[in-house]
Amino acid sequence: MNHSPNNPIRKLLPPAFWLGAWQLAAFLVDRSVSGRGNELLLPYPLTVARRLLELAGEGAFWGSIFATLGRILAGMVLGTLAGALLAALTCALRWADALLSPAIRVVRAAPVVSFILLVLLWTGKSTVPVVISALMVLPVIWGAVGQGIRSVDPKLLELARAYRFGRWKTLRLVYLPSLAPSFKAAAATSLGLAWKSGVAAEVLCLPERSIGFHIYRSRQYLETPELFAWTVMVVALSLLLEGLLRRFWGGKERGG
Repeated sequence: MNHSPNNPIRKLLPPAFWLGAWQLAAFLVDRSVSGRGNELLLPYPLTVARRLLELAGEGAFWGSIFATLGRILAGMVLGTLAGALLAALTCALRWADALLSPAIRVVRAAPVVSFILLVLLWTGKSTVPVVISALMVLPVIWGAVGQGIRSVDPKLLELARAYRFGRWKTLRLVYLPSLAPSFKAAAATSLGLAWKSGVAAEVLCLPERSIGFHIYRSRQYLETPELFAWTVMVVALSLLLEGLLRRFWGGKERGG
């Protein structure tokens, strides 16, 4: 038997198992609840797949997906840039570390729903998912980049000074290679956080062209198959984005 991690049977077994568990649970609900039990509580996988295909034929479906993707990716980029810059600042200046580190830790610890409601008071509802995604990404990137900067080998820095490297050359040849592993792991984690928090923000602030708006509407009108269909789409897009990011990192490493 082939035990290779690339064996297609090993890749298909986990999703097949969970689809089977879902099918069994839906069947038990169907047997125990009369009327619209499956439609209201737990629809069959085939029902959800059928509804997802129906939604995919509508222009509003793809418009909402691209609008949500745009907001969350914008927040991801802003949070990454802000986190990296703040990490460099807090590592370089002791007063900046004393002033900013507590605030960043508060952002990391506070409930995301509190920030969503506060930002909703201050900005337009289409801006909230961008800001929330950025806020969720910022502490993760800040922590990873700061740790990477502090863990740079002092001997490499001493060697750079001996060869009279300028700031940009030291950054490119010493700091960036040392930061790369922790930054890549943080970016992958941040992408998932940005995606989940951004969609949660949309559910609360309800911009019309958004995945969150349709999730809220399907829950409001008890359209459970549609709610499941949108949820499946959210999970699939999250996995797709994470896979693309990992493939991008892998391509960069092979190209480098």
